[in-house]
Amino acid sequence: MDVLEQLENILNKAKVDITNVTSLEKLEQLKIKYLGRKSEISSILKSLGKLAQDIRPIVGKKSNEVKREITALLEKRNQELLESIFTRLETDEKIDITEPGEKVKIGHTHPITQMRIEVEDIFTSMGFSIMSGPEIELEYYNFEALNIPKDHPARDMQDTIWTKDGNLLRTHTSCVQIRTMEKFRPPIRVIAPGRVFRYEETDASHEHTFYQVEGLMIDKDISVSNLIAVMKTMLKEVFHRDVKVRLRPGYFPFVEPGFELDINCLICGGEGCPVCKYSGWVELLPCGLVHPNVLRAGNIDPEEYSGFAFGMGLDRLVMMRYEINDIRLFHSGDLRFLEQF
Repeated sequence: MDVLEQLENILNKAKVDITNVTSLEKLEQLKIKYLGRKSEISSILKSLGKLAQDIRPIVGKKSNEVKREITALLEKRNQELLESIFTRLETDEKIDITEPGEKVKIGHTHPITQMRIEVEDIFTSMGFSIMSGPEIELEYYNFEALNIPKDHPARDMQDTIWTKDGNLLRTHTSCVQIRTMEKFRPPIRVIAPGRVFRYEETDASHEHTFYQVEGLMIDKDISVSNLIAVMKTMLKEVFHRDVKVRLRPGYFPFVEPGFELDINCLICGGEGCPVCKYSGWVELLPCGLVHPNVLRAGNIDPEEYSGFAFGMGLDRLVMMRYEINDIRLFHSGDLRFLEQF
């Protein structure tokens, strides 16, 4: 078989292969086979110098003609395959742009997080800073530095979750008081929002995991009147209205004197319900003047400085605002509940 006949056979075979190819990937393989550096046509062109002088121009011309024809066949088939792909997509994945689109659901913050942000804004507007501390706490910061030694009966009131290494899940954010006093000198105005843990049975008004905001102000000549003024401002901003409150004596080892600030139950209006344990009042905010022993634990001289502290549950603030009658709903993961906020 002479070279010209070989080129004709290459062209005929290429026509059959290109016509029958069904994918762009295989078409690319045919392009390499017939036009690549190791193709038969390339080999023929490389061997032109070995041919008789009178046949070289004829073979060279024929080789280039075959290459151009094969190139044209490849381009035509490539276009056909592309069109077939888009035709199939139009049939299989047809999109009617006149149809209304699907509404994209946009998430939002949890109601407790919303309340936390709002409370932070209220206190920062009054000159308070925001502090944080570890949730797995040392016994010293959770109890001893807060005037609760190992033999103190108040430890029985703190249903504590202990870790195997002798640490604990903090039962309040009051621990941040000491850490703040160790780090900063008076005057001090801080709040410490965060998650706390109690080893107790849950019901409509109690959870094993909930959120608190601890507040602390230390300066010269701080009194109960300063405490009352800050608390009234905070409650009015949170509930956007005047709220009926009562202040009664309460015992907390880290304050002296100590108080319980209760608010009239906003769920039942004082008539009595499971949230307020049918008393008409909800214990919202324990508070008082910082105990001298706590000031000393924070390396602050109680003869020179005084202060007040308070702690409140963010969960209960949300319950009172939106008249929610079961604290367990917050951590239930029920979107029917959460999507209301």
